[in-house]
Amino acid sequence: MRSFSSRLRKFLFLPFVFIIVWSCSKDSDPENPADSSSPVGFVTTPYVLNTGRFANPDIPADNPLTVEGVRLGRMLFYEKKLSKDGSMSCASCHRQENAFTDTNRFSVGIHGLPGSRQSMAVFNMAWNRDGFFWDGRAQRLRDQSLMPIGDSLELDEELDSVVAKLQSEDIYRNQFMKAFGSTQVTSERMALAMEQFMNSIVSVNSKYDQYLNGTATLDTNEERGRVLFFAEFNPGFPSLSGADCQHCHSGLNFENGRYLNNGLDTDLQMQDEGRKKVTGQSRDLGLFKITSLRNIELTPPYMHDGRFTTLEQVVDHYNSGLKSSSTLDPTLVYPLNNGGLRLSDEDKRDLVAFLKTLTDQDLTTNPEYSDPFKP
Repeated sequence: MRSFSSRLRKFLFLPFVFIIVWSCSKDSDPENPADSSSPVGFVTTPYVLNTGRFANPDIPADNPLTVEGVRLGRMLFYEKKLSKDGSMSCASCHRQENAFTDTNRFSVGIHGLPGSRQSMAVFNMAWNRDGFFWDGRAQRLRDQSLMPIGDSLELDEELDSVVAKLQSEDIYRNQFMKAFGSTQVTSERMALAMEQFMNSIVSVNSKYDQYLNGTATLDTNEERGRVLFFAEFNPGFPSLSGADCQHCHSGLNFENGRYLNNGLDTDLQMQDEGRKKVTGQSRDLGLFKITSLRNIELTPPYMHDGRFTTLEQVVDHYNSGLKSSSTLDPTLVYPLNNGGLRLSDEDKRDLVAFLKTLTDQDLTTNPEYSDPFKP
């Protein structure tokens, strides 16, 4: 009798083991953002941002970073269904290996037509101030995230159509549930999720960061370039005069959140009005956002129109190629009126060597930022 009861309990227990094992196998893989097949509920686990030496950023209070929100944003960033013909995603023009930018002078959209400005890099957005895009036309990152979808030169798709495509798929209904507590897909939630993902992309571990932390040493050329970078232009004392870069590219992120005219063209030569297109103010003619110099080695070509293909050409521009215009930034008027920065070939070489210490290979290889749909 005892043997029969034991066999009966074993027989009844096996289906429960199978159910438990099967249920576990259906859970989403926490290491794979694309595996969102499990219909679990709202998950509010915070996403821990790696800030390195940076101060904690001012993340929007109405959109704190969560593991599932960032995961959904990452999926959307790489989702080709955001384009009309399913051929492109945000990542098509913002590639991880190039610090989330495009090495084409002008990115090409789904119809094979180029835009008019060089793609901007996407990292350290959490510390970005005063708008997005070269001209600052998007005040918030969530606003910026949706604009390329409807742009006829980029993804050329209607938001309602994107919402319908995503709503029809279990993987997205479930992931929206995890991120927002509802399976309903909306463009507003898409924007919030993409804002979360882009705010999670950080670059805080370059050789220069390691130098600041005392774990790396700059070589002779890099150190000399560092001194030149931070030293002010001083034509009265040539031996002390520097490249004066820090006025515009300051702080740990090597930018200052402003818009300026950096002497690329005279008023008559100017083909792109820059920030004036947004504000309508003549004082904003030819002003463009100052971008971070982090990872600058990985993000050619340079300037809003990609006119320079090398860092050496960029340094030459500031050294002796500045052009006068009505809105030229005052910090550049001074060297322009005093014969340029007067950098020697050795100065220019060392300055470029220092700029390359701002490259962060962790950014380009971090699996948390990679395509979640690739095996």
